[in-house]
Amino acid sequence: MRRIFPDYTYGPGPRTNCWWDETIDSPDWPIQDGDLSVDVAIVGGGFTGISAALHLAEAGASVAVLEAETPGWGASGRNGGFCCLGGSKLDHAKMVRRYGSGETEAYEQAETDAVSLVAKLLATHQVDADIHSNGETQLAHTPRAMEKLRRNADETGVLHEAADLPELGFGGNFFGGYTTPIGFGLNPRKYLFGISAAAQLQGAQLFQQSAVTEINRAASGFELQTRSGSIKARTVLICTNGYSSEDLPRWMAGRYMPTQSTAMVTRPLTDAELQAQGWTSDQMSYDTRNLLHYFRLMPDRRFLFGMRGGLLSSPGAEAGIRKKALKDFRTMFPAWAEVEATHMWSGMVCLTRGLTPYVGPVPGQPGMLAGFAYHGNGVAMGTYCGRALARLALGHSIELPSPISQPPGRFPLGTWRRALMPPAYALMGLADL
Repeated sequence: MRRIFPDYTYGPGPRTNCWWDETIDSPDWPIQDGDLSVDVAIVGGGFTGISAALHLAEAGASVAVLEAETPGWGASGRNGGFCCLGGSKLDHAKMVRRYGSGETEAYEQAETDAVSLVAKLLATHQVDADIHSNGETQLAHTPRAMEKLRRNADETGVLHEAADLPELGFGGNFFGGYTTPIGFGLNPRKYLFGISAAAQLQGAQLFQQSAVTEINRAASGFELQTRSGSIKARTVLICTNGYSSEDLPRWMAGRYMPTQSTAMVTRPLTDAELQAQGWTSDQMSYDTRNLLHYFRLMPDRRFLFGMRGGLLSSPGAEAGIRKKALKDFRTMFPAWAEVEATHMWSGMVCLTRGLTPYVGPVPGQPGMLAGFAYHGNGVAMGTYCGRALARLALGHSIELPSPISQPPGRFPLGTWRRALMPPAYALMGLADL
């Protein structure tokens, strides 16, 4: 594999002390060994790959999922658990200018459908994923940000002025907010393992510690090499998102940008501590910063808090971003300044140059499809894109919105494209003041 971050990024360091690991045991998938022939081989065992496997297996296709690490190791097993609208970082006005109003409306409907799909899978397969929250609430961090929320508010949500927030249980230095009634919080690891078990019941074969090292053309499709075996498949799905490789396939090179997100979880908070801060809502929330913070009070009364902003990956950089996350948490929720953060970890989200997800063919490789780049909202959009990949692999005629179906362009600077992020983050940080 040829990746653009140091080896530390792809090792155990950033995910050490992830809270979700303590909530459910990892399933014991076998390691792929020997020769195997299937209809569809899926590279990556996160939300996208497992959703694709489930929907393919339900349709009768033979499927093998090849996960490079252990189940839930990547972003799908260490995110903030926000099942919500999202997937693109392109705002409504810019999307309309680029794609037109009709395609923009279709894309926005896809975001809603993605949340509904997760809810349906949870119900159909009886997955207990500790869900809570009636939609999500964005909280204004400055008066100027609140003015923007007022301008953009519509009848689908509820606008909250600053005076409304204490009664709603949003205690903090916020200047108002806006609630979208779509979405919910969940335990991402329980969700992932729940739909994984459902896929296995339908006949999908799931393999761990089975990194794909080569993908080559074969007489009737592709041959994939792992460390200890090979798989022949008519169709290949690339579902590696922020943990992609520049050479699997080579078309991926330069078309994705991994960037870091860091999260922490406190010990369970007492009723007195919740009242002291004035935060009693179980609504999943995030602030209006470009380099946003996201947070929610979970059913066990632990508080999850996360942030964007990490640019480097090393033991020292990881210690630094964890320190910054804790500092921001204590600044935003001062009544909890002495509350212990029992768990803290980091993972990679994935961007494209056009700031929209992609689902579709890998150009020049008939029978190979890819789905990636959910811009920090992969619970719902990754699940949705996995289903879309399954339908494409089955030969179904589906109409995906242009913001999803147009292949992404390459970032400048090739393997050095990470150099684009510090100035971009600096500008976003200035805009947040």
